[in-house]
Amino acid sequence: MSIVTELRSLPLFQGIPEARLEQLVAVFRPVTKKAGTVLFEPGETATHFEMLVKGEVTLEEEGALSLTLRPSSPLGELGALTNIPRQARAIAATDVELLAVPVADLHGFFDDNADIGLVFTKNLLAMVSEKVRRDRRLLASMKHNIIRTQKAMKQMRETLLESPETEISKPLFETLDNLIQNNRRGNYRVSPTASYPATVRLDDGRTARVLEVSEGYLKVEGAAKDLTSDPSYWAGVLQLPTGEVLVSGSVVREGEGGVVMKLDGMVDEFKAKLDAFTTQLQLLDYVV
Repeated sequence: MSIVTELRSLPLFQGIPEARLEQLVAVFRPVTKKAGTVLFEPGETATHFEMLVKGEVTLEEEGALSLTLRPSSPLGELGALTNIPRQARAIAATDVELLAVPVADLHGFFDDNADIGLVFTKNLLAMVSEKVRRDRRLLASMKHNIIRTQKAMKQMRETLLESPETEISKPLFETLDNLIQNNRRGNYRVSPTASYPATVRLDDGRTARVLEVSEGYLKVEGAAKDLTSDPSYWAGVLQLPTGEVLVSGSVVREGEGGVVMKLDGMVDEFKAKLDAFTTQLQLLDYVV
């Protein structure tokens, strides 16, 4: 079976006539990778659009296996075509053969062959729409489970409060109380967007891009040494589209392109501004 015949069975290439699909495949070049090769890492931006035509590739999220890809299938097509940073690590589980084309060359081909580009883009949008529907169903299920778990933990905490104190009741109560506080909506981090950005102004006047923000935490682009000389204390001005918020806190960890800081409590005025910003970002996550 030829690669063109195999590609015609994939949703991304359906509706493209065989002769035109042969022209599209002709812009790709074969690439081989040895077993164990890391093809891309989380946070990287794709430079090539790739198709797996031989072997197996595993995708890992947070160190755990999430999916195994087999021929013929696109490899990280959404990241390659939308410029969204990689969300997973891709590893060649066996020796693999790929068909690859630079993203710029692929866009150039579509510019010169608008009929193919139109069908391809339509198929891509259909795939994205289906992914959004699946993610929404999953998020709804997760939200329901979190609410049920939160209620159950609160009931257990109240039971411990009303019961005679024992050697294990105090640590159990403290653990439950910490879990309940961490599960509050305000602790879930959201990412600023290009149309709704956030930056931090440092003491020396430099600014750093905010990658994630919540009521209690802030992830800022860069390294800890560039933000503060004392990881136990940090302060800056959070610049939001709706105004400025004075923030302070301490460095929790560094990695994955940024520094995560736990924020100190803030005055009601600043807290209200931050709550309004994070709520708006959460609403934007549900707009297609």
